[in-house]
Amino acid sequence: MNPEKESENEKSSSENAAPLWKYVTRLEKASVGGGNVSFRCNYCEKIFKGSYSRVKAHLLKLPKFGIQACAKVGDEYQNEMQKLEDAFEESSRRLKKPKLVSLPTDSPTSPNWDSRESSTATSHPFFPKKKGVGIGNSPLERAFNNQCREQLDCLIARTFYSAGLPFHFAKNPYWIEMIKFAANNNLAGYVPPGYNKLRTTLLQKEKAHIEKLLRAIKDTWKEKGLSIVSDGWTDVQKRPLINFMATSQKGPIFIKSIDGTKEYKDKHFIADLFLKVVGEVGPQHVVQIITDNASVMKAAGSIVEAEYPHIFWSPCVVHTLNLALKNICAPKYSLQNENAYNECNWIAQVSDEATFIRIFITNHSMRLAIFNSYSPLKLLAVAETRFASIIIMLKRLFQVKQNLRNMVVSEEWMSYREDDVGKAQTVRDYILNDLWWDKVEYILRFTEPIYEMLRVADTDAPILHKVYEMWDSMIENVKKEIYQHEGKEDYEESPFYDVVHNILIERWTKNCTPLHCLAHSLNPKYYTIKWIEEVRGRVAPHKDAEISVERNKCLKRIFPDPDDRQKVNVEFGLFNSLQVYDEDNMEDRWNYNPMLWWSTYGSTLPILQTLALKLLQQPCSSSCAERNWSTYGFIHSMRRNRITPKRAEDLVFVHSNLRLLSRRRPEYNSGESKKWDIGGDNWDEPFGGPGLLEVAYLTLDEPEMETSIVENNDYVDDDDVVVL
Repeated sequence: MNPEKESENEKSSSENAAPLWKYVTRLEKASVGGGNVSFRCNYCEKIFKGSYSRVKAHLLKLPKFGIQACAKVGDEYQNEMQKLEDAFEESSRRLKKPKLVSLPTDSPTSPNWDSRESSTATSHPFFPKKKGVGIGNSPLERAFNNQCREQLDCLIARTFYSAGLPFHFAKNPYWIEMIKFAANNNLAGYVPPGYNKLRTTLLQKEKAHIEKLLRAIKDTWKEKGLSIVSDGWTDVQKRPLINFMATSQKGPIFIKSIDGTKEYKDKHFIADLFLKVVGEVGPQHVVQIITDNASVMKAAGSIVEAEYPHIFWSPCVVHTLNLALKNICAPKYSLQNENAYNECNWIAQVSDEATFIRIFITNHSMRLAIFNSYSPLKLLAVAETRFASIIIMLKRLFQVKQNLRNMVVSEEWMSYREDDVGKAQTVRDYILNDLWWDKVEYILRFTEPIYEMLRVADTDAPILHKVYEMWDSMIENVKKEIYQHEGKEDYEESPFYDVVHNILIERWTKNCTPLHCLAHSLNPKYYTIKWIEEVRGRVAPHKDAEISVERNKCLKRIFPDPDDRQKVNVEFGLFNSLQVYDEDNMEDRWNYNPMLWWSTYGSTLPILQTLALKLLQQPCSSSCAERNWSTYGFIHSMRRNRITPKRAEDLVFVHSNLRLLSRRRPEYNSGESKKWDIGGDNWDEPFGGPGLLEVAYLTLDEPEMETSIVENNDYVDDDDVVVL
């Protein structure tokens, strides 16, 4: 018989036995040919034409099959049909014989072949049979089943190569556990779950289980509190998505993602979404909501604050610092900004020249090859939307300064004339110009305090109580670097520093909230003599007029009842006046972290202790929501752009929260699977796994983990219209 005809008959026979036919009535064979028939749905009684795939799409409500979903099939019946279909597909796959490309034999031609690994199976169709007792057939090898082990190794390797899996995936503990479980249990005839079961039944089962495991973390919210963070993103199909995460001492939990298609994303729409999320997690547990600095987000935050006065809207500190760097390093000309533009425009010129050097080298393959022969580090092509992108680029360029100089004076560079010789000469002039490098070094020196604060804030760490002091210290360190470079004393004026100072103060004024001041006031360290005497003019929080005013505003919102507020004010007075503590207590204010101090000594101030244990656990940035889009993009890639937003949301929920739960286990920091979800193969990282952005900052410090491309999500200025 003709093999193609035989295959068609087998397919037809299989479809006739399919389980969902019993839910429709076949009328007659359709005139369009093939396996199409006319059928009537037993539920909605509508008549359609098509094959079994259209029957399945109609009853299971599958999109993009050109057939209307049955409105009469309820969720209960649909779930039952899905189970029948999954079982049928699994049974069908068991009966099918795979026709695969043969695996490697045991006689490779490679000179590096290890004879200890050359035993192969003799009974499997992938391998040729051998006569007698040869390699792999000795009694000892048969006792250890070496032939099957070798065959399984080849099948696993083939899976990696055919699917393009990164080698780093071999460290995934769930992959290792899966193989071990299958090898150590008698599962004769087992076939792994198919396409539909993985994306429906098993996905929902895993999601329900993850939700159950997260209860332990959610139970801590009552005592420790939480912050809701949110960010917007546009997927590969240009759908505007908004995600919401709850972050606390135990780490960030993915809550949900909203598809904002056909919605006008004004302050009322955004605020309504926040209020729904607050209702889901419990408003009594929420300390703050953190977003970017866009005006629409600030307006939405005000609506939430009006509904729940004890919840504060906090702009992301990382966004604020990035906008400050943007104002300093890339000033825009206007009449109001003329002075700042005149003082800072030289930085933009240096940045443009550095970009010119990088682009020229990376865009010409021969020039890039010459550079790579002189430098072990790559030139970073940092996306402009990445936080501190200008500084990151200049840092890398300064790191490879000597390599660049060796390159442009080399014979290879001078003799190659196939591309633009004029531009090559310009690049050479910049690289050999000591004054140009002095400018680069100066930019990196005076922006280092800003960049370091940005790095510290760009985490999920609970540092809300440190933000106020970090701003003060950062501004002071910027002044120190500028005055040292200009050779001026503290009392002298510096027009350049005045501009930088005004930019930083303006951004800090927009970023500072009463919550920052209250958290600052509850840090025991800031009342010690050591801390106060570290910097000239520094005072304890209760003696700072600005902090005191904002702190009292905050307490008034958290404790609207006058009697409760009076009690907490009395406790705060006892806390800052040091009247209820002994010498050990005072010494530990400096030695202990704030949480440990309040847990150890705060019982005499019960109201203030409860408040402190909540505030001191909160982050200051929306970084976890920003990084979550790298996970979303990894799952909802161009190759999977037909995936629905709801299924993508479920996958992100499982993926993100499973990683959170995994990282809390001691095995995560040791053994073969140490930090299995970050890093990865160098060739795969620029476009690969979602752990990339979580270690992206290492590219400036850890050459072995560096990647050639580092990207992040968009930021928006608080004067811009937010695009979600």
